[in-house]
Formats: sequence, C-alpha cells, structure tokens
Amino acid sequence: MKFALTEMQLSSTAFEHGAGIPTQFTGDGEDVSPPLQWRDAPEGTASFSVICYDPDAPVIHLDGTIGFTHWLLYNLPGDLQSIGAAHDGHCTGVNDFGYTGYAGPMPPPNHGDHRYFFFLFALSSSAGFPPRLGLRQFVSALEPYTLGISRLMGVYSR
Repeated sequence: MKFALTEMQLSSTAFEHGAGIPTQFTGDGEDVSPPLQWRDAPEGTASFSVICYDPDAPVIHLDGTIGFTHWLLYNLPGDLQSIGAAHDGHCTGVNDFGYTGYAGPMPPPNHGDHRYFFFLFALSSSAGFPPRLGLRQFVSALEPYTLGISRLMGVYSR
C-alpha cells in the first residue's frame, strides 16, 4: 500500500498535535467530533476522507490487527478545507462500537494515555464510497485513489 505522509497539513482549533483532546470531544463529554481544517492538498484532489483511530486500545481483531476505529468519514468534496465541531454530514462508515458516525475517545479507566490519530486522505476520485464500510473495507477501497495523507494526533486518558 502506498500510504505515506505528504505536505498536506491537518489541524484543529480544539487541540494541538500531541496535546490533550478536550473532554467535550470524548465519550466522557458531549461526544462530538472536533473541528478540523486542512491546507496544501495535492493537485488533483477530488475528495477527502477522515479516519480517527486509537492504536493503543487493548483490542485484537480477528484479522490480527490491534486498535480501535472511532470514526470513518468520507465523500467530502475536494474543495472543502474544513469541517466544524459536531460534524454529522457526508457519508460515514461503521466504527468499532458497531454504529456509524463519530464516537469519541473513551479508553478503559486507568489505562494511561491513549493516542488518537485523525488521518486526512486526499483522493483523486469523487465517485463516492458506499455508506457503512468498515475500516479494512474502506482502507482497501481508498488506497488506489490516495494522493496525500496528513495526520493530527491528540491524547486522552480516564
């Protein structure tokens, strides 16, 4: 797979890269998605996708992967440069809680800091992916169209 970070920049007004995620964006608060904005998308970008993933979650999947998917958001228009807090538009896949939409950080109590990676994918296609894809299906589907990737990481513990 050709996934590598590019010059595209992803940020949030809610937290800095490597800093704590405010409670309102977690399962202990309002459980709404944080605002995200980006710049320097690669030429030819037709759509964007966002994945929020916790690699520190003590979950082992049947395929041998470890971690927890909190959000799959896709089919975002290629001219978009931000999404606001509590974003509920566009197409969403199934998170590891088993439903669509954003599900904020909520690690086990006393499990220490967990890292939450928000990945932004710039894609060369705007054909649209079907709703309710799981992480593995989604990553396989978007890989051939990936022009650029950026990430923003926040931490949270309970």
